[in-house]
Amino acid sequence: MATTEKKDYYEVLGVSRDASVDEIKKAYRRLALKYHPDKNPGDKQAEESFKEAAEAYSILSDTDKRARYDRYGHQAMGGGAAGFDPSQFTDFADILGDLFGFGDLFGGGGGRRRGNRPMRGADLRYDLDLTFEEAVFGKEAQIQLPRAATCSTCTGTGAKPGTVPEPCSMCGGRGQVRYTQGFFAVARTCPQCSGSGQTVKDACVTCGGAGRVREVRDLTVKIPPGVDSGTRLRLAGEGEAGTSGGPSGDLYVFLDVEQHPKFTRRDYDIHSEESITFTQAALGAEIEVQTAHGPEKIHVHPGTQPNHVAKIRG
Repeated sequence: MATTEKKDYYEVLGVSRDASVDEIKKAYRRLALKYHPDKNPGDKQAEESFKEAAEAYSILSDTDKRARYDRYGHQAMGGGAAGFDPSQFTDFADILGDLFGFGDLFGGGGGRRRGNRPMRGADLRYDLDLTFEEAVFGKEAQIQLPRAATCSTCTGTGAKPGTVPEPCSMCGGRGQVRYTQGFFAVARTCPQCSGSGQTVKDACVTCGGAGRVREVRDLTVKIPPGVDSGTRLRLAGEGEAGTSGGPSGDLYVFLDVEQHPKFTRRDYDIHSEESITFTQAALGAEIEVQTAHGPEKIHVHPGTQPNHVAKIRG
């Protein structure tokens, strides 16, 4: 009985024998887009080409399998019949999931329970303006932060007090439903529960079943002395509330310091300019200057030259 000789895996993907893993992955992505059954419904040749590309990728993306293949050819892959077994791959979802919106492909990760999984809340940003003096000496700033908070009525369940959410009848609480796409099965987010794995029959009247409500929180932010524009302060747990019992996100306060009409800052030093007369520079004098801490007196030595720098420590 005649047999069909298998194509060289490198030729299938259109890459050289010394191609890197990234080059192999890019080549497979290109072919997967071209031959995917969803884009070629009823085209058996495209389906076979898709299987062939996936089989080639499964071998060449694995260091050990690729080394055996390079040395012994198809015979090292089980007598020339490596076959396409998508259940053994873990990165096909990473390669194709974002392209077709399938979520977990080939059953990869399909066994993981996604429904009702605790999710961390989002981080928030708050921009705070400071005067020059506030940046120098520090302060306690009062801010009002709009954010999503856990509903106090239902404690985040979304259900009316005295009731509990029930497992979704469509997905059985998994948060995903499986469909057949061509020759393999794919998992998609459950349209009934939106991936939560639960449904609420009697919704909380406060949050409408969302489990979170909008609030404006009053916060005190301690600004340490010596901050500068671009300084970022982190307030742990003051971001958006998590879902399904997940932790809250963090709040990041970004500081912007206003310019001062007299003082300029260089790292932790403050600079200012004073004008003196020719007589004061030639004979010396004692003058009063302004500092961030208030007026100070400095001694001008006889013979002082222009652009001379006098330092007041502290």
